[in-house]
Amino acid sequence: MPEINMPKLSDTMTEGTLVSWKKKVGDQVSSGDVLAEIETDKATMEWEATDDGVLKEIYVQEGGKVNVGDKIAFIAGEGEAAPDGKKSEEKAEAENPVPTKAKESTPALTPEKAPNKKPAPKAKAAKTEPAAKPEEAPEDDRVKASPLARKIATEKGVDLTSLKGTGPGSRIVEKDVLAATTATGGKAKVAAPEVSAGESARISLTGMRKIIAERLVTSKGPVPHFYLNIEINADALMRVRAELKSAGEDDDNAKITVNDFILKGAVVAALREPKVNAAFDGDAIIRYGDVNLAVAVAIEEGLVTPVIRAAQNKSLREISAAVKDLAHRARNKRMKPEEFQGGTLTVSNLGSYGIDSFSAIINPPQAIVLAVGAIVRRPVVNEAGAIVPGYRMSICMSCDHRVVDGAIGADYLKAFRHVLENPSLLLL
Repeated sequence: MPEINMPKLSDTMTEGTLVSWKKKVGDQVSSGDVLAEIETDKATMEWEATDDGVLKEIYVQEGGKVNVGDKIAFIAGEGEAAPDGKKSEEKAEAENPVPTKAKESTPALTPEKAPNKKPAPKAKAAKTEPAAKPEEAPEDDRVKASPLARKIATEKGVDLTSLKGTGPGSRIVEKDVLAATTATGGKAKVAAPEVSAGESARISLTGMRKIIAERLVTSKGPVPHFYLNIEINADALMRVRAELKSAGEDDDNAKITVNDFILKGAVVAALREPKVNAAFDGDAIIRYGDVNLAVAVAIEEGLVTPVIRAAQNKSLREISAAVKDLAHRARNKRMKPEEFQGGTLTVSNLGSYGIDSFSAIINPPQAIVLAVGAIVRRPVVNEAGAIVPGYRMSICMSCDHRVVDGAIGADYLKAFRHVLENPSLLLL
């Protein structure tokens, strides 16, 4: 059985961080068992074994960063021996150096540079220039915590000084931080560092935040954005939602939401104006036969866009079930790499956050992204010229002008408005 390499868990991933091992050396491993949690550029994912065997070697310790394709472990089949142990240890040290010997921190003097006296013993040299202690962060000597525990605490907004460590020497370890997060319902947000007036704090980027920054610069710079805005009469949408609720659509796991109508409407409109379901590819435009609907989902580490594939073949209820499943698994780190890839258009809805309107940045290589605002109740003028209360919703479509012209975008939004203002068409 070959050695296990760092997998490519997303289309843009170049390296991964080994967050935690779920198996230890000597454990029996079966296909489908969770081996480790790996942080990619998009999310922290559970990585499952694909073969049966025994975990014989771990080359990368928790918290280590590894390039895609590098060796991280070895699972041996029946009667199979692990690679040379010394070589494995050297590999692990090379990827995750942990200086523990005096000679690693104090280079030996060459004969020609040595002073004219008896050289000091290595132990004394180590005392003069002590080796680093990776388990203790230099910025806070009062709290003993592993690097992984500190990383998770920063992400989850957990105050390490409030925790009691269960590791060696009362050291705070991963499970202590996770237990604190569980005790608060898992809703802790990333804590802002305490910064005194007149000072500042430098916060290292996570892998996900780095790729978000890179991709948005890549998108906003080279991609010529333009924006189209419409306002939709949401009276019928709210009426249909109320009717569904009165008919027993109250179960959170099964109810059809307003966002489900929006997602279905985006798909139907793309079938009526297929030129928006496309991508720019150098000297050509790729037009897709399937509408692979990407849905923006906010998680603690950033933003992910899981994809509902061939959404044009799914009913309103099937889209509703698919997006709930994808969002739940994205927030609980249960998504497969391919479920983030291959979207042909994106919908980002910030209405539930109280945002009336906004514009979004295109996710390359897609040609459009829909930004959906909140449904607001306000005075409107009806067909009879009277001022009456009504529901309105703002939609902004960002377009890649290399693929979508103004008239094409307008035709798409016309179709989108028609189906949302006549939501019974989406029930067919």
